[in-house]
Amino acid sequence: MQTLPSFVHHIPTQCLSELLQRMPKAELHMHIEGSLEPELIFAMAQRNKVALPYRSVQALRDAYVFDNLQSFLDIYHAGTLVLKTEQDFYDMACAYLARAQADNVLHAELFFDTQTHTGHGLSAEVVIKGLHRACTDAPDRFGMTASLILCFLRHLSEAEAFECLEQALPLRDSILGIGLASSEVGHPPEKFARVFARARALGFRLVAHAGEEGPPAYIWSALDVLKVERVDHGVQAIHDAALMQRLALDRIPLTVCPLSNLKLCVYPSLAQHSLHRMLEAGIVATVNSDDPAYFGGYLNENFSQTFAALPLSAVHAYQLARNSFEASFISAPERSAHVARLDALFESFA
Repeated sequence: MQTLPSFVHHIPTQCLSELLQRMPKAELHMHIEGSLEPELIFAMAQRNKVALPYRSVQALRDAYVFDNLQSFLDIYHAGTLVLKTEQDFYDMACAYLARAQADNVLHAELFFDTQTHTGHGLSAEVVIKGLHRACTDAPDRFGMTASLILCFLRHLSEAEAFECLEQALPLRDSILGIGLASSEVGHPPEKFARVFARARALGFRLVAHAGEEGPPAYIWSALDVLKVERVDHGVQAIHDAALMQRLALDRIPLTVCPLSNLKLCVYPSLAQHSLHRMLEAGIVATVNSDDPAYFGGYLNENFSQTFAALPLSAVHAYQLARNSFEASFISAPERSAHVARLDALFESFA
């Protein structure tokens, strides 16, 4: 683990809850379509004259019961049918950014995909332009920065991923990175080796979901075959000592999503989550919300519930917040400025 400032070790336990709410942080693993709250789904359905199979906002919310990743994805994709215009994508992103601002998020890297929406007859351009406009407006509207990571859907073919990439290239400057999402089991990273090589040659930052429901072998493949800089989820690494050692030694970040892991039954309870063990092993772990409208909370709620369930302290809080800036794709001056704000807050509590 990194050497931490001495003041981090002198924060009273009773301050921890307030500190978790107030500390500046980055969010690096959230799917913007997964921030569509039932109220916004109904509002957009009305705006776009889309019929929904639910009588009310509450009926839709009551359907958010999942026993695995696929059962979630089914209802998640149904929710995306209300998104029809560039303004819809802008409004969806702004609704998330407002919540992130309230959680003291200084920078967010938003996952999105175009394949879901082109499958509904929209153009990739409509999706990207709406989301990018929200990112452009984020500093003035929300006092934070935001950027976009385009995810390929791994249950689809690599040929379709290549097509998705080519459709996005006219708007290349609007996209920071490339990721890999959707159903993990049965779709190993190797399936997308060539399209990731193409994305790397084009200069995109690279990330991939691996080791959520899939085995540690998928994390090895994401690193060695796809050559990602950051692993999304990665919690199954805890079952492979050599992998844990590599992640710690090479300081490869993991974007962990505790409430998502609970909701999708990756862990039976937060008390059994591996986050504490990962931090103690020197892993550059971060906390994120994944699909917050569906999984029971945005970023601060993930922090609050996880810290209530595990033996985590102010030292861990500082490490997680600092890790989020270290793991982000922001510039060195931005990173230094954010860490300085983090230090100042913690020092004021010491």
